[in-house]
Amino acid sequence: MKFHATTILTVRRNGKVAMGGDGQVTLGTAIMKADAMKIRRLMDGKVLCGFAGASADAFALMERFEE
Repeated sequence: MKFHATTILTVRRNGKVAMGGDGQVTLGTAIMKADAMKIRRLMDGKVLCGFAGASADAFALMERFEE
């Protein structure tokens, strides 16, 4: 099976930034998860970061353990 790149798009214009992601994790042609949170706020909300699907899932799991 081949791994494919994730979909994260970032645009900066006139001093403002927009970031979006598709939320889908695939393995080959199979959809493994359709609702991954690939965009996270870091540093008290001052930094936006886009992650590949598997990394996004790892962060979600870590957050559950921290609760």
